[in-house]
Amino acid sequence: MMGVMRLFFDVYVQIFFVLTPFFVLSMFLAMTRDYREGARKALALKVAGAVIVISLILFVFGRVIFMVFGITTDAFKVGAGVLLLLSAISMVSGNAGSKADTERSDIAVVPLAIPITVGPATIGVLLVMGAELTTVAQKLVAGSALVLAAMTVSLLLYMASGIERRLGTIGLNILSKLTGLMLAAIAAQLILTGVKHFLQ
Repeated sequence: MMGVMRLFFDVYVQIFFVLTPFFVLSMFLAMTRDYREGARKALALKVAGAVIVISLILFVFGRVIFMVFGITTDAFKVGAGVLLLLSAISMVSGNAGSKADTERSDIAVVPLAIPITVGPATIGVLLVMGAELTTVAQKLVAGSALVLAAMTVSLLLYMASGIERRLGTIGLNILSKLTGLMLAAIAAQLILTGVKHFLQ
């Protein structure tokens, strides 16, 4: 039981930070500046659905993708870690806002769900995680944690207006940079683990 809870907690925390919630929140606020409250909340729900579906597909079929392309999980860990590290550096240095240029028409799936929330680094982490967890029980536990993490991020978007009033732009920037630091730690762990297993 403790092993199941540990797996659930570890996956939840990792996916929550990999989804860069506070960066996504700041992007969401910037891109919905002229939206009414009801429209913002409806959009947040659409983003939630899209992120969950995209993430689960990547997670479930990660092992198949590796087999088809002949990629080892260790090699992909290093690649995903590098991408994650670059994302973290962009967030900490404040250069990650260039993805906001978009049209208003339909932004729930593109670009809010992908690539802003589920970006290249997140895709890499999901593929590695899906390939490493081999049993049905593990996949069910990790998949549940993944869905909860995505729903938590979406809840932040749903409450975006209230959070913006309480924290302000400076507060959101600080949280985004803290998320970047956490991402850098996860990226370093991925790279070190991949190199270690490759050398062994």
